[in-house]
Amino acid sequence: MARPNEEFLLAWSSLSGNDPIPGWQAISLASAGPVAVQAGRRSPANVEAILFCFPTAKLARAEKLPEGQGFLIERADPDSYGGLRLALTRQEAGSTELFAAMVHDVVGALDYIAATGADENKLLRVLIGRVVAWKQFMSRGANPLSPEAELGLMGELNFMHDLLESGVPAEEMLRGWVGPDDAPQDFLLGDGAVEVKATMSSSGFSVKIASLEQLDDSVASPLFLSAVRFSREEGGFTLPEMVAETELKLGGDLGVVNLFRERLMVSGYFEGHCGHYTRKFESKERHIFSVTEGFPRLTPGIVTMGVVQALYEINLDHAGAFLSDLGTALKLLGVSKDDA
Repeated sequence: MARPNEEFLLAWSSLSGNDPIPGWQAISLASAGPVAVQAGRRSPANVEAILFCFPTAKLARAEKLPEGQGFLIERADPDSYGGLRLALTRQEAGSTELFAAMVHDVVGALDYIAATGADENKLLRVLIGRVVAWKQFMSRGANPLSPEAELGLMGELNFMHDLLESGVPAEEMLRGWVGPDDAPQDFLLGDGAVEVKATMSSSGFSVKIASLEQLDDSVASPLFLSAVRFSREEGGFTLPEMVAETELKLGGDLGVVNLFRERLMVSGYFEGHCGHYTRKFESKERHIFSVTEGFPRLTPGIVTMGVVQALYEINLDHAGAFLSDLGTALKLLGVSKDDA
């Protein structure tokens, strides 16, 4: 069961870090498996923190811990505590509300993985990975996705469903989902890549291409374009509903679900924004295209020298000669399957 957000707020309100002498005040909360969890305040700044105490796990001295807009994670009392003690701390300029949401999510991720019996070292990597995801999320502004980004994420989740139904292992698929990292293509799979495009166009299957590299098969080969046309229908899914449906399709592996949630956050999706995503999307048409010579596109090797960036639109109704199917695409990509 997820911890109530009030657990952290109440703990912080019971502490005071106004002492002019630098140090910590902390109160113990329920542990996450073998990891002790404490709510704390650090003097003299009197800022909120959550402390994680790892009895035996080690962290290389040279490892740089993530720091983001409004928070930092650091070693706390490295000399006086017998094990590894890490403090996730709000910076003075950071939003208390957003930091509380972050803490709730990070501690929840530890609880989630601790339920699998994971050891300290695994939980330490989960903690750092989740904080890194928050850093990337905050670097995007920590705002709800734009309508265009919402549509794009729906398209990527729709393609994930197709991959899972085709037998592609969930973890392999998620490791290959590089779109959230602003890579040229959305998925690096096997020996090549797949770019995913979504549209709600009712006249012509038009999709927007964001760069010269996006459909450049000299960068990734073989290269495929997966395109889905959505319409707004009451029988469709909202983005939060699609996220929940995807988690179900991941098969109950808590580690894989945690990885999925991290990748979602990097893409700019945060559960606290769910109320903003009310549009329902129903998939009406899906196609896979092989992006090879003659495909309608602009690439660095095609445009006139001096053109270094481009944002353009193509009508896939004119790309029928390049139609393929997912099975063929996966075979050419060399993607492994669960039943292989």
